[in-house]
Amino acid sequence: MKKKAQTEKQTNPLHRNYGLISNMRWMISAVARHNKALLVFVAISVICAPFMSYLWTFLSKFIIDMITAHSQSDELLIMMLVFTGIQITVCMLESLSSCEWYRFIFVRFRLILEKNAKVMSVDFRCLEDPDVMDCYQKASNAHGSNFEGIEGLMRHSLMLLRSLAVTIAGIVILGTLNIWIMLGVAVLAAINFAVRNAANKWGKLHIWDPLAKWWRRSEYMKREVTDFTFAKEVRLFGLRNWLSGKYSELQKERLNAQIKNEKLWFGVALASSIITAGVQLFVYIYLIFAVSRGDVTIGNFTLYIASSTTMFTYLNNLLGGIADLFQRSRETDDFRSFLDCDCGDGSDEGIELPVLDSYEFEFRNVSFRYPKADKYALKNLSITVKAGERLAVVGLNGAGKTTFIKLLLRLYEPTEGEILLNGVNVKEYSKRSYYRAFSPVFQDVELFAFPLAENVSMQSPDDTYKELAEKCLNDAGMGEKLKKLSKGVSTEILKVIHDDGVDLSGGEKQKLALARALYKNAPVVVLDEPTAALDALAESKLYSDFDKLIGGKTAVYISHRLSSTQFCRSVAMFKDGHLVEYGTHDDLMKQNGAYAEMFRIQAQYYIDNENKEATASV
Repeated sequence: MKKKAQTEKQTNPLHRNYGLISNMRWMISAVARHNKALLVFVAISVICAPFMSYLWTFLSKFIIDMITAHSQSDELLIMMLVFTGIQITVCMLESLSSCEWYRFIFVRFRLILEKNAKVMSVDFRCLEDPDVMDCYQKASNAHGSNFEGIEGLMRHSLMLLRSLAVTIAGIVILGTLNIWIMLGVAVLAAINFAVRNAANKWGKLHIWDPLAKWWRRSEYMKREVTDFTFAKEVRLFGLRNWLSGKYSELQKERLNAQIKNEKLWFGVALASSIITAGVQLFVYIYLIFAVSRGDVTIGNFTLYIASSTTMFTYLNNLLGGIADLFQRSRETDDFRSFLDCDCGDGSDEGIELPVLDSYEFEFRNVSFRYPKADKYALKNLSITVKAGERLAVVGLNGAGKTTFIKLLLRLYEPTEGEILLNGVNVKEYSKRSYYRAFSPVFQDVELFAFPLAENVSMQSPDDTYKELAEKCLNDAGMGEKLKKLSKGVSTEILKVIHDDGVDLSGGEKQKLALARALYKNAPVVVLDEPTAALDALAESKLYSDFDKLIGGKTAVYISHRLSSTQFCRSVAMFKDGHLVEYGTHDDLMKQNGAYAEMFRIQAQYYIDNENKEATASV
C-alpha cells in the first residue's frame, strides 16, 4: 500500500492524497458555499429511506399475523389506513427531496468555474509544464460526468447515507431474530466490499491514471481533424488517411485500457453474484428450520425473509458505496490537487505599480532556462530599454527574442539575475498592476467569440467604448474591412456561438491585435513579430505608421525581419540565447558583424524581387 502511494507521488509530483474524511469535509463546505438547500434535501432523503424500504414489509407481517389470529376486519382496515397515511407522507417527502438532482449539477458547475479561474491565473510558465498540464487534465476528468469525480462524491455520499439508514434499521429488525444471522450477512457483505474496493483502487492506479497523457494527445488529435485552422493543410497535403491512421492508433491505447477494465469488473461481478446467492441460501435454510420448529411465525418469516434481503442489498450497497466513495475520493484528490497546486497564482503579492513619468527597464545578468530544459534560453543578458526609446530586437528563430519579451512582461521570472524598472526590482510590484504598463501585440493572435468592439477593448460590453474601438481599428489599417461589415464594430467574431459571425484573415487578425494595443494605451508597447502574415514591404509600412501613432511611448519591436530597425534608436541582435551585438543601425552596419550580414542578405532579397517585378512590367 505504501509502495503504491510512493509510486503515485513519484509519477505525479503535484498529486496529493487528501483522504476520504478530508474530501467529505471539503465537499460539504462546497455545497454549503454554493447551495445550502441541498443539505436540507439530503437530510429529508436519508430520513425517508428506511420507511420506503421496510414499511410494506411490516404491513405484510401484520396482515398475516392478524389473519392467522382471526382478527376483526375493522382492525385490518384501520391498520391499512394508518400504513397508507404514513406511506403517502413519506412519498411526498421523498418526492420533495428528489429535487436535489439538479443541485448536484449546479454545485459541480460552480466548482468547474473555480478550476477555470485557477487555470487562467496560474503563472504562464506552468502552462508549458507537462506535470501541471497532466494535473489539470486529471482535474478535468474529475468533473466529466454526474456520477464520477466531484459530483460523484456528492451523489455517492447521499446514497451511502441512505444505505446506512436502511442498514441500521435492518440490523435492528434481524437482531430480534438471531445475532449470528445478522453477523453472517455482515461478514459476507464485508468480503464483497473488500473485493470491490481493491478492484477500484487497482483500476485507478493501473488503468485510468496512466491515461492522463492519452487524454491530452486525444484532445490534440481531435482539434487537428476538426479545427478549421488545420483544414487547408489536411486537404492540400492529403493528410486525411495519415491523420486517421494516427488517430486510430491512438485509440488503441484507450481501447486496451477499456478491455482491461471490463475483464477486471467481470471478475468482480462474478464474485459478487456468488456471495449474494450464498447469503440468500444461508437465510432461507435457517428460517425454514425455525418455522418447522415453531420458533418463528409465518408473519415473522415473511418479515425476516424480506428484511434480510433488503438489509443485505443495502449493506452491500453501503459497503460497495464505501468502495465507490473511496474511488470518487481518489478522483476528487485529482481535482483538489490542481486547485491547491502551487502555480504562483496565490495572492497577487507586491506593491501597486504607480503611474510613472517614464519607464526604463534594465536587465542585469539575466539568465533563463525553461522548466526541465537542458540549456539556457538566455544567458547573462544585460541590456537597458531606455524610457521613450524604440528598441528593435532581431535575430534568427530560436535566438531568444521571444524569451526576452516573456521576461520583460513577467510571464516568466528570471532563473538568475534581476530586472529593474526605474531602479526597482520588478518583483516588488504585483503582477496585475505590472501588466497594466504594457500594450503587447503577439504573433499568434487569438480571437474571442465576442463582438469586434470587445475583441479590441478586451473588456465587458459595459466597459467598452465603441467609438474608441472603431478609431483604433481604423488607425491599425482595418478601415476598409469595417466599411464592409454591416454591423460595424458590433459584428460578432467567429461562428462558434453566432451563425452570422465573421472570420478574419491572418493579416486582419494582426491588425486587430495592433488596434488592441492602441486601445489599451499603456505606456510601454511590445510587438512580438505581429506582422508575420504580411509581406516585408507591407510590414515596413505598418510598423512605420504604427510607430507614429504611439507617440513618445517606449516601444520594443521583435522580428527576424529587419523592417523596424531603421526607425528604431537601438538594435539588439540575439543569437543562441546571447546578446551578440547592440547599437544603432548605422553603427552595427559599420561593425560588419552578424547584424550587417543578416541585413545585406535580406536587402538583396528585396532588391532581387523589385528587379524581377520591374522586368516583368516592361
